[in-house]
Amino acid sequence: MRVLWTLLAEQDRADIIDFIAEDNPLAAVRMDELFAAAVERLANHPLLGRSGQIPGTRELTPHDNYRVIYEVHADTVWILALVHTARLWPPARP
Repeated sequence: MRVLWTLLAEQDRADIIDFIAEDNPLAAVRMDELFAAAVERLANHPLLGRSGQIPGTRELTPHDNYRVIYEVHADTVWILALVHTARLWPPARP
């Protein structure tokens, strides 16, 4: 199964890594490796995460503070977002 990151999820990942790197560059590298390993597992086990708060999505928690939000379509796992557990998810609608 393919695993693809949406542009928004890629931006989430970059923002998180940049934020962590401001205080601890080594921790940022380790966190990014943790995210990558978790997402790689989805290629072989796409239903690894639990059902998401938005119908049709799933959520995987690679670290106590972060959730990967994803969808499975045919032969592709789409990474939709990477969010801190303290962040409101799903986002509130106006």
